[in-house]
Amino acid sequence: MFTGITQEIGTIEEVQEKNGIKTFTIKAIQTTPKLNIGDSISVDGSCLTVIEKTQDQFKVEAIPETLRLTISGTYKKGTELNLEPAMQMTDRFHGHMVSGHVDFMGTVIDKKPEGDSQIFTITYPHNFGKYFSLKGSVTLNGVSLTISKINDDSLEVSLIPHTLTHTNLHQLQAQSKINVEIDIIARYLESLLNAKEDESNYFFLQERGFI
Repeated sequence: MFTGITQEIGTIEEVQEKNGIKTFTIKAIQTTPKLNIGDSISVDGSCLTVIEKTQDQFKVEAIPETLRLTISGTYKKGTELNLEPAMQMTDRFHGHMVSGHVDFMGTVIDKKPEGDSQIFTITYPHNFGKYFSLKGSVTLNGVSLTISKINDDSLEVSLIPHTLTHTNLHQLQAQSKINVEIDIIARYLESLLNAKEDESNYFFLQERGFI
């Protein structure tokens, strides 16, 4: 579990590929000393496992499914990454509950300034629209953000200067791909409502002797 608050911007030092699996060596001076082998870490919002570490670098692996569903397939030497170690039970929630399971890759279709901030417009597949709400939460490249506007097939978020400085989102341009995770609470609510609907249908049929 994560909070969507980037702890450090790491940098890809090396990319290795074998049998469809890519291994990324990531330099992160502040984060690496806090990690242990086997720990989970959010890399641009994707939950990966630390498999090796040195004093200031660690390695993670991405399987074919991860490479297909996230922007990790585009990583190369020098790529900057938003990093957040898995939270501890004693940590405070500074963002919102983030699972580290990317739902889809969105596309930046617009980026415009508003004072010192930047407004980004991100596309989403039509079937995900039900999970978004005005002023609700969304995770973009592992960053917890608030939705400022919802359109038919896109949403807008406003990034303050601090967020632009302390994450890799400042690098996004039109047509950039971005990892998107919906609010986990919205997903659970949908599951509960569907279960209730199924239950109602079951008893309706049972009472009438159909089952």
